Amino acid sequence: MLKKVSILFCLSAAAIAVRAQSPDPQLLAAINKIKAIDNHSHPPKVVAPGEKDDDFDALPCDPLEPSVPTTISRPENPQYLAAWKALYNYPYNDAAPNHIKELLAAKQKVRQEQGDNFPNWVLDQLGIETELANRVAMGRGLKPPRFRWVPFDDALMLPLENSGLASESPDRKFFYSRETSLLRRYLKDLNLAALPATLQDYTTKVITPTLELQKKNGAVAVKFEAAYLRSLDFGPAEPMNAVQQIYQKFIKGGVPPRADYIRLQDFLFRYIAREAGRLGMPVHLHTGGGCGTYFYLAGANPVLLDSVLNDPSLRHTRFVLLHGGSGPFTKYVSYLLMKPNVYADFSEQTWLTSTRALSKVIREWLEWYPEKAMFGTDLYPNTPEINWEEVGWQTTQSGRTALAIALTGMMADKEITRERALQLAHMVLHDNAAKLYGWEK
Repeated sequence: MLKKVSILFCLSAAAIAVRAQSPDPQLLAAINKIKAIDNHSHPPKVVAPGEKDDDFDALPCDPLEPSVPTTISRPENPQYLAAWKALYNYPYNDAAPNHIKELLAAKQKVRQEQGDNFPNWVLDQLGIETELANRVAMGRGLKPPRFRWVPFDDALMLPLENSGLASESPDRKFFYSRETSLLRRYLKDLNLAALPATLQDYTTKVITPTLELQKKNGAVAVKFEAAYLRSLDFGPAEPMNAVQQIYQKFIKGGVPPRADYIRLQDFLFRYIAREAGRLGMPVHLHTGGGCGTYFYLAGANPVLLDSVLNDPSLRHTRFVLLHGGSGPFTKYVSYLLMKPNVYADFSEQTWLTSTRALSKVIREWLEWYPEKAMFGTDLYPNTPEINWEEVGWQTTQSGRTALAIALTGMMADKEITRERALQLAHMVLHDNAAKLYGWEK
């Protein structure tokens, strides 16, 4: 008898575990109806025949040495087949060449019918109300209120000769060349032919006016991809007079010693962050894994931001840890969310890892500080067959399902009620971001 009871108990426990690992159907249905705010994305603009869009990322990964994609982001992922069916009524269950030819024709037909409205059409299919677009500049079809601009500002902390830092890896050689070009573009926007001779003038005549112009042109936040260029360990705050000699000496030419240039960057990053806070624009930071086989993972640990997040002079600046430390650092983010001006999204994790793995990250964040967790896709332009709309569909489905699994488990463990689960779902998918950016209704 005891053995029989033991078996029944094990079966019951296993059944509970299975239910906790699958999303509650009613909860998932409700989650799928919530119009989301996508906190992080790289949507392409609508281009004319023969035109190229090179502004969807300041540091695009395509030109780098190729790396093998993860299982989730490989073309054979069945979610992409499901995306074709959902978006373009694809009638097949395979990716045979003749069937893909029909798919591309169907996609082209929709693009032609929608014209400049195509990006809005994509958001409608994905259930996204507003998309924060990380782009150097916006373009055709990417208009507010559906698309909100988040420009890149790493170039502003790189005014000196970058060849020394660029030599650290093949990836950085390419990335620093992009940043040099972007800074020239920002100078041109300000009608400046050259960089100022003093650090004081650089901050007041280049950095502050650039941020103010970005805000005037619709920017709701600013973005740093610094982890691709250097460590996120921005050193202790120093006054301007401690680093101004570095600027004044090397603005005339020459390659600055690495240690000196990093000190100047540390100062400039804090200046940019303070100015962004003054202007009411949150600072977005890439954290966790990145593209490229030469990526320095240790330098992308969000814990390295401690000195910045603890800086009293930056407490009026709100920081968003993009990708939530994707990879090995997600648990650190749970604790960092304790800081009053720190938020995180789970973008990138939506296509880098499985839905099941993502659900565990989301649950941990919800058990710590649910008011700070946000939805994000990190959708981006890709191949003609699997382009940004398919990536967006896959990441949106994975994100919503992972959220449902996390909340289902919390309900099964009696941590929350169903009513609270629905409330948390709205917070993650919409309300937390709406509050952060001042879009509350």
